[in-house]
Amino acid sequence: MNKFTEQQLVEEPAIKLFEELGWEVADCMNESFGEESTLGRTTNQEVVLIERLNKAITNLNPDVPEEAISQAISSITKDRTVLNPIEANREVYTLLKEGVSVEFRASDGSMKSSRVRVIDWENPVSNDYFLASQFWVGGDLGKRRPDLIAFVNGIPLVVVELKTIHANVKNGYDGNISDYKTTIPQLFWYNSFIIISNGLQSRLGTISSKWEHFSEWPKYESEDESRASKEIALETMIRGTCSAEKLIDIVENFVVYTESFGAPTKIISKNHQYLGVNNAVKALNEIEKREGRLGVFWHTQGSGKSFSMLFFCQKILRKVPGDWTFVIVTDRQELDDQIYRNFADAGVITESHAQANSSRHLRELLGENHRFVFTLVHKFREDPGKVHPVLSERKNVIVITDESHRSQYDILAENMRNALPNASFIAFTGTPLISGQEERTREVFGDYISIYNFRQSVEDGATVPLYYENRMPELQLTNQNLTNDIYQAIEDADLEDEQRDQVERLLGRNYHIITRKERLDAIAKDLVTHFMTRGHKGKAMVVSVDKATAVRMHDYVQIHWGKYKQELLTKRSSESDELEKSVLDSQIKYMEETDMAVIVSSAQNEISDMQNLGLDIEPHRRRMVNEAMDTKFKDDDDPFRIVFVCAMWMTGFDVPSCSTIYMDKPMKGHTLMQAIARANRVYEDKVSGLIVDYVGVFRNLEEALAIYGDGPSGPFEGPVVDKSELLNTLSLSISKTEEFCADLGIDFDEVGKAVDFERIKVLDDFANKILVDDETKKQYLALASDVNRIFKALLPDTGVNPFIPRRSIIRQLERQVRQNTDPVDVSEFMQDIETLLDRSIATEPFLIDHEGTSESNMVDLSGINFDLLAEKFRNGLKNIAIDELKAAIDRTLDKMIEVNKIRIDFREKFQKLIEQYNEGSRNAEDLLRQLLDLVDQLKEEETRHIKENITEEELTIFDLITRPEKDLNQEEKDQVKRVARQMLNTLHADRLVLDWKKKENARSAVKVTILDALWGMSQYEGLPQSKFSDAECDSKAETIYEHVFESYSGEGKSVYARKS
Repeated sequence: MNKFTEQQLVEEPAIKLFEELGWEVADCMNESFGEESTLGRTTNQEVVLIERLNKAITNLNPDVPEEAISQAISSITKDRTVLNPIEANREVYTLLKEGVSVEFRASDGSMKSSRVRVIDWENPVSNDYFLASQFWVGGDLGKRRPDLIAFVNGIPLVVVELKTIHANVKNGYDGNISDYKTTIPQLFWYNSFIIISNGLQSRLGTISSKWEHFSEWPKYESEDESRASKEIALETMIRGTCSAEKLIDIVENFVVYTESFGAPTKIISKNHQYLGVNNAVKALNEIEKREGRLGVFWHTQGSGKSFSMLFFCQKILRKVPGDWTFVIVTDRQELDDQIYRNFADAGVITESHAQANSSRHLRELLGENHRFVFTLVHKFREDPGKVHPVLSERKNVIVITDESHRSQYDILAENMRNALPNASFIAFTGTPLISGQEERTREVFGDYISIYNFRQSVEDGATVPLYYENRMPELQLTNQNLTNDIYQAIEDADLEDEQRDQVERLLGRNYHIITRKERLDAIAKDLVTHFMTRGHKGKAMVVSVDKATAVRMHDYVQIHWGKYKQELLTKRSSESDELEKSVLDSQIKYMEETDMAVIVSSAQNEISDMQNLGLDIEPHRRRMVNEAMDTKFKDDDDPFRIVFVCAMWMTGFDVPSCSTIYMDKPMKGHTLMQAIARANRVYEDKVSGLIVDYVGVFRNLEEALAIYGDGPSGPFEGPVVDKSELLNTLSLSISKTEEFCADLGIDFDEVGKAVDFERIKVLDDFANKILVDDETKKQYLALASDVNRIFKALLPDTGVNPFIPRRSIIRQLERQVRQNTDPVDVSEFMQDIETLLDRSIATEPFLIDHEGTSESNMVDLSGINFDLLAEKFRNGLKNIAIDELKAAIDRTLDKMIEVNKIRIDFREKFQKLIEQYNEGSRNAEDLLRQLLDLVDQLKEEETRHIKENITEEELTIFDLITRPEKDLNQEEKDQVKRVARQMLNTLHADRLVLDWKKKENARSAVKVTILDALWGMSQYEGLPQSKFSDAECDSKAETIYEHVFESYSGEGKSVYARKS
């Protein structure tokens, strides 16, 4: 017996761990439904365990009558199909968290209102915890069986999808969770979070999370734990999120819904946020001992600091007694607006915007007992020599400073303490404390209470690594030792227009070098070439020294953009190669679509001031006023791809798809760190962020990082490394792929030695070796994918040139291995600049389906060229032949089982054959013979309804009635066929109406029709009474109803309609 299955290595230990944590567990593979239901479900479309929910609510609400309990259950379980899935999830979450409002008649006849509690948030262990394995869930498009579902009080809060230890964890997302959300969406109305794991790797996310935002959970008790001490990721994940106390804490306090990303999104805490916020809440509970100093919360930029603030406030309001007010302090208006929007979009703020416009107004707001007050630090200014007056003596005020390192550590910090003498102070920052200021900081905020640094963030996948590329033009600064005054003036250059004059005065000749037209023109030309030849086509920010230079840079880039496009058009007109024509067409279209704009702050007389400099800012200002430019830039699909800035959008502005920062502004310290962090957000297929340096900001990187103080474990590591390090990563990735292939007997040098069509034969031979079994195939594709992503991240760096031959072989081999199972992503292929590079090694034309690929995977078994398969087998390409045949059978089975679930036996037989082959108990020749036999059986099965002289629909009903095999003579079989036909005619004519599944009367009518047809009631003939007992008729009726519920949507829509 195989000891290394997914169930034995991953699932069974996970179930035992849940059991250890106090969960009741059950295998639900053979669950029964209806009156004899195992779990109280009438059909597999129900996902709430009503019996458990009823019992839990009754225990939690002993004074609420039964009718009110029923109301609450109805509110929780009502159909939410018409809602957006995220809105449905949010609606249920609100009911679970806040309770369900009900009305009922009291014993004295009066109507009373009450709020029914669904979950015991105060005593987590008092809830009912039930873990179901192999739990079938049905939907309109079929039924699915997630590996594990964790129910709390009958509500399915957690879905766990498990893969075998050698499988790519992402397969669980792409192949399972994504499918579940479409096929059985009602399960996710109730879901708090999803866990995907192969045992060694685990990820956690929500219903709205894209794969790149599924995160690890590497520590379950404290930040001090070592990642290395947690060898089994799934165990850490389950212990850290699914014990009674932790699960209830996460669900209650670490979930928010936000509109900040342009669409409803559900956010759940990442591990570092959960641990850090709980540290901060613990500090608040020790506030007397801490004398109002909650501490410094340092989580590096891009790791979700804003949401950590939300979680912190949310948990205090629910779990710490007191009428709390939070004073959120920033030092810039745009940051104040940004953080307010974050809180408002998450629904945390339920009152009007309480934003202080003066010290007096701040005092009024604090006296009015607002929940949240937003203010600029400048409201705490006081005349020199004067002590700031007391604004409030309340003890239940918490002052949260955002990015406080910029200004709050000087005299303003003392003013805040004087203004709010009894308040508690906490500092949230994305950069570590500055050397020399730690003591002053401790006086106001205390020591670090949570640290999540650059390295940890990248290790956990919370941010991507940043790489640096020096592309400095010949004209450069003459003096690199700029003073602090100069840097401060540059930093403030976008705040007031007159600051430009100060920058020019302080920089002297350096300013004229930075803004010299010849220099800017050279940078613009290089920037256009770099932007268009990058591998990862993310958005980009161009950072200039001031507003005038930002506008001028935009104009120069537009000029070179047009020239570059014209070069492509010229090349396209003389190109004869069809593939290269297609690539050029794609690049031209990309350039024509791309939008770019200037985003700078407004100032009086700016139009005339800019005109005096020969610039026109008016069209840019009109766009800034009339268009939601920030929304456009955050929208991945919007063609607004390049933004020109000097200070705006440098802090508090997150655009995950932004992958490149073009720096042409002298910066240092925290301002530099904030700016470059615009590129470190996680995004799909984004390997890293790139900082292109045109001004030399990283020339003395070590010196820049030296300003940061040491943490508890020593000096902090910097967030940026030279791009050459990524070349080392590419080299290592290619080497790993070569070593893997060498173990299979694959020598890449053979491709280089082969000529003409011999290369095709060599690559086919390589693909055949990789396709020896499914696991080898998956491992190769994972390695090749890593090589491709890193290669694209490096473009257009010429350092990749030595790697192009090897990488091209790996890429082409990947395409050949994928061709039987994965559709070609035409858009990605056509836009990829490396396609042209690959031409140096291309062995045969690539077949591109320009009309799309939706039909390319629909295989007709009768269309398989068995002679060609046999020839490949004889020529030694047996694994390729087997892979092609497997792919054809797999897709055919999907279609066949969709219309008739009885055919699942064929799928099980197919899977058993593949498993035996992968385990080595069946050789290639035997497998091919067995697969060919299976093809013959499937062909026969596909035409069986014709031989039986009935339709495909009628055959399914016939099979459900007669299986397991009944000893029926031909007359009795014909009678069953007539019953199936009569039943379906009535259902189609009168019963399967629009939204019939949502209407209780319509569902009942369908059930009655099925029972009448089987029993022979009314106009129906009924089943042969000598062969079918009353109990069998009832059982068959339940089975047929389940089939109808899964396969028919109403108004002629069904799996059979799609098939035709």
